[in-house]
Amino acid sequence: MKKLTLPFLSSATLALSFAVATPVFAQGPAAPAPYQLTVFAKAPAGLSAPDSIAVLKDHVFVGYGDGHLPDGSDGLNSQVVEYKMDGTVVFTYTVPGHNDGLKVDPSTHLLWAVQNEDANANIVIINPENHQQKLYTFGPTLHGGGYDDLVFRGCKVYASASNPANNPNSGPAIVSLRLVGSTVEIEPVLAGEATATDIPTDATIQLNLQDPDSMTLDPLGNIVLDSQGDQELIIVSHPGESMQRALRLPLSYLTPGGPMPVETDDTAFITSTEGFLLFADKGLNTVYTLSKKAFVPGTAFTAADGGPFVGTLDLTTGIVTPIVTGLVGPGGMVFVDSSKHAGDDHREPQGNSCGDDDRRD
Repeated sequence: MKKLTLPFLSSATLALSFAVATPVFAQGPAAPAPYQLTVFAKAPAGLSAPDSIAVLKDHVFVGYGDGHLPDGSDGLNSQVVEYKMDGTVVFTYTVPGHNDGLKVDPSTHLLWAVQNEDANANIVIINPENHQQKLYTFGPTLHGGGYDDLVFRGCKVYASASNPANNPNSGPAIVSLRLVGSTVEIEPVLAGEATATDIPTDATIQLNLQDPDSMTLDPLGNIVLDSQGDQELIIVSHPGESMQRALRLPLSYLTPGGPMPVETDDTAFITSTEGFLLFADKGLNTVYTLSKKAFVPGTAFTAADGGPFVGTLDLTTGIVTPIVTGLVGPGGMVFVDSSKHAGDDHREPQGNSCGDDDRRD
């Protein structure tokens, strides 16, 4: 990932350092009461670096990067492991390259795995019912890199255009996808140099997104893009429409010396008072469960790999408050709504009724 100059922090943000307690970091993985931190699953023998997590009904899917090259040039494969909710392994899928994105299509219930975030990207679509897989490849990219993550919104699929070749990034940072035969066609949605509104200052700025990475949807259906090395989130409403709008949220956490910009990976929004978070730590080769009796719907949790810790995110100030500390490399994260009846899907917000044909030409 590219490391860039730390983003500007407003005087209002700096002033918050006097009002919010500085976090205390544990020596090993730990969370304060009333949170409970438990191990969901350790990496199976021979696998390492768990990252992306997806949930379909009562099964959990975890992508293992295994330290493979992010452009797939080593010719190695990654594994996607399917678990029951008790952490028991159900099945292991093999995908070509370095897996870095994993999402369930809320309409078809098919699992989309994205490989090779730096270059030579591909998508493997997995049918968990019969374990069948189909490989789709990309043509030359407009931004010069690969693709990292994706989200399903309405009848469209959006992906983050990662590892751009140019600085400033003159290519797209977000694209929409459509399957044509065994290939993936793209259409630019958000430019790497798009105009945006900075949330803390309300100023109009020009972006230079050098590290588009993880994606999710917020409770309103807006795309939330993590530009990881830039230490900021980009929130896009009405993507691909004439009224499209982008907001920037610089990210930081409080230290004795004041706010410190921080790099984050996945962000997950709480959708119910009942449930739990699953998050992966690549360095500890473990997927953890973070639970409590009652969550607050709408709360954002994020995996701050630059901390490293998992914490809550203030969407007004961009300050991340550590909850789970003592980590090494937190990354993939998802909230599981346990209030749903058995067999229901744990979807991203704004589920839809699109069929498989809506993703294809």
